[in-house]
Amino acid sequence: MNQTRRRFLLSAAAAAASAAATSAPAFTRRTIARQGAVASEKHFQIKNIQRSVHRMEFREVPRRNMDREIPHWRYSDLCRVTLQCGTTGIGETLMYYTWGATGEEDVQRAIGKNALDLLWDDSLGAGLQMALFDAVGRATELPVHSLLGEQIHQSTPLSWWNIDTSAADMAAECRTALQQGYMSYKTKGRPWFDVFKQVSQAAAAVPPEFKIDMDFNDTLRDADRGLPILKRLAEYPQVDIYETPIPQDDVAGNRRIAEATHVKIAMHYGNPAPATVVRTGCCDGFVAGGGASKLLAIGRFCEQTELPLWLQLVGSGITAAFSLHFGGVLQQAVWPAVNCHQLFETSLLTSPIIVRGGKAEVPSRPGLGFDLNEDAAARIAVDRPESRPDPERLIETNWADGRRMYTASNGQINFMLAAANSERYPYFADGADTRLVPNDGTPAWRKIYDQARHNGPIEA
Repeated sequence: MNQTRRRFLLSAAAAAASAAATSAPAFTRRTIARQGAVASEKHFQIKNIQRSVHRMEFREVPRRNMDREIPHWRYSDLCRVTLQCGTTGIGETLMYYTWGATGEEDVQRAIGKNALDLLWDDSLGAGLQMALFDAVGRATELPVHSLLGEQIHQSTPLSWWNIDTSAADMAAECRTALQQGYMSYKTKGRPWFDVFKQVSQAAAAVPPEFKIDMDFNDTLRDADRGLPILKRLAEYPQVDIYETPIPQDDVAGNRRIAEATHVKIAMHYGNPAPATVVRTGCCDGFVAGGGASKLLAIGRFCEQTELPLWLQLVGSGITAAFSLHFGGVLQQAVWPAVNCHQLFETSLLTSPIIVRGGKAEVPSRPGLGFDLNEDAAARIAVDRPESRPDPERLIETNWADGRRMYTASNGQINFMLAAANSERYPYFADGADTRLVPNDGTPAWRKIYDQARHNGPIEA
């Protein structure tokens, strides 16, 4: 790129960053035009969009736990956007867990358009929007964060993530996270595991400054029953944030919890209304997900109200790289981001995201700042599934008093969580432990599975 054009684009990005503090989209054709020039239609015209599906295998510990409820998280829809200038950007959608899927109709309405006109269109879905930002960043020789706004943070915090696991697995994963430079671990709090045993063993494996965040997804149900559990867990210095301990629309109950414990309370942004959160103090900060326009809007609200947030953009390292740029420009993105890329055996990046002291550097290279590992992507490419893969699963839960229950997959994604929130399991009873029962092909397995699927969870 010639230096005159680069200087122009850098000044346009600076003006866009200033605009981002007070208005909506930052780097657009309009903000460039204000600098006295018009972006070349041909330069930014979308020439081609290609999509491919890749099956990313979990690491051993996540595999035996993810396979209970959400084995379909393995599937990533990779999107490549090529501009008329020859630059190609990459993005991805975790196919069965995303704020917005990219469909073929989105692809067709984008081809031939100016990428600058589409950057801020969240309706295009995660993969396509991400690839557009990467392509425009590479074409302008600017990192994505320069397209988003003014860089505030040079580095941004990241959290290791796992679904609920046995106490031994949780301790092992916390140790692994610490060895990899992370200082935060986020997991699920569920009645089919002994949460006290989980936290006790995990806390013994890491120093006090390493933090553990637990997402209950409503399963504590109400403040009266939940508070004794939360206060007991809060005795461990590692316990730092509780996410959605009870239903978020229970404003009074969440306020009681927030006032009764020193552990911070996080809620997904939007429910209850953000103004209600500020007025009542029912939580201490937000979980922020969604497209670029939505994330910047959440960031502006949090900056105005001085409430912290963590970014929750889930996928492989590609998504994690995209998230780093938002961490660089959102002032209140001070809680560790949840990207879940640590789950997978294979990295789709040519170089890893390095975490030191709990933080990763915000990339300074053009676009995402990371390149696609084409060989790795080719090795795990698969045909596009016709529907969400849903293998039959039978789950066994045992308690200290000898009780045993079986739960079976039933075609729904969160079938165990739904049962918990219908109070079909004992309420956070001591000694709870859960495992996936392998299908050995015997009539006995089939009998229990069929009973549990139609009537479960069932007691054995």
